[in-house]
Amino acid sequence: MNSRRRFLQQSSAFLAASVLAPRFLSAQSFTNRPVGIQLFTFFGKFDQDVKGNLQKIAELGYSEIESAFSMLPGFYGMKGKEFMALNKDLGLNWVSHHVVGAPLKPRPGMDMSRFPKMINLRDDAQQAVDNAAEAGVKYLVCANIPIDTKEEVAQAVEFLNKAGELAKKAGLTFCYHNHDAEFKAVEGAKPFDVFASQVPADLLKFELDLGWASKAGVDVVELFKQHPGRFPLCHIKDFDSEFKNILPVGEGVVNYKRIFDAAKSGGLEHFFVEHDFPKDAFESLRISKKALDAIL
Repeated sequence: MNSRRRFLQQSSAFLAASVLAPRFLSAQSFTNRPVGIQLFTFFGKFDQDVKGNLQKIAELGYSEIESAFSMLPGFYGMKGKEFMALNKDLGLNWVSHHVVGAPLKPRPGMDMSRFPKMINLRDDAQQAVDNAAEAGVKYLVCANIPIDTKEEVAQAVEFLNKAGELAKKAGLTFCYHNHDAEFKAVEGAKPFDVFASQVPADLLKFELDLGWASKAGVDVVELFKQHPGRFPLCHIKDFDSEFKNILPVGEGVVNYKRIFDAAKSGGLEHFFVEHDFPKDAFESLRISKKALDAIL
């Protein structure tokens, strides 16, 4: 009798586990999305201790890296393969790299003579692609491009098509990263809509900056429906109620839970926290990671 009772108890436990397992595994896969950092968050400071800063990022629980422009040559003073090896040694996955679309327009008072040569897609598309491919990253991202006039938007389409073709030949996925300006009409047309329609999807995907898109009044969930699967990368930042100040994720007004609930329709695979010029980058990242752990 005891053995029969024990058999029935074990069978019931096994049955319950088999019923709950798919639901549990689904929840686990949902909550274990990798969360990364866009290193522009540390602009001007990251170069001072590249290895030490990467180590701190890993200790905060972030697992992926997206690189950007640095004051040092190459990738933060290293060749691509060296920077990739360093990330791997620290348990980090270097996924993507940002490059500007055209030479930057200096802000008033900005001394560009202090900056090393900045590769841009208009003049150096092949070099940008070759550098990223040699490093071993999967994505090359256009960080920004002039779009103030209809002529600039048309030129941008030309540069993006060219870079997309080169990236595809090299086995890279080429993406465009937005700010809020891409969703404001320029002589009757929004640059984002122009890029999405005039550059084929096999040549151009998007790294949707969810914060900037929200500031522009975009319904991100609806945007996913309009362009399903075209957003493999995203940037995560938060804003105050007036959309004037960038805040750590979870301290602002962007409804990230609603966005992430629709992540599959947009094709989101990689999630990078970015905070432009924070007072304390690591504190901002700590707060953001805690908030994201609750909804990712």
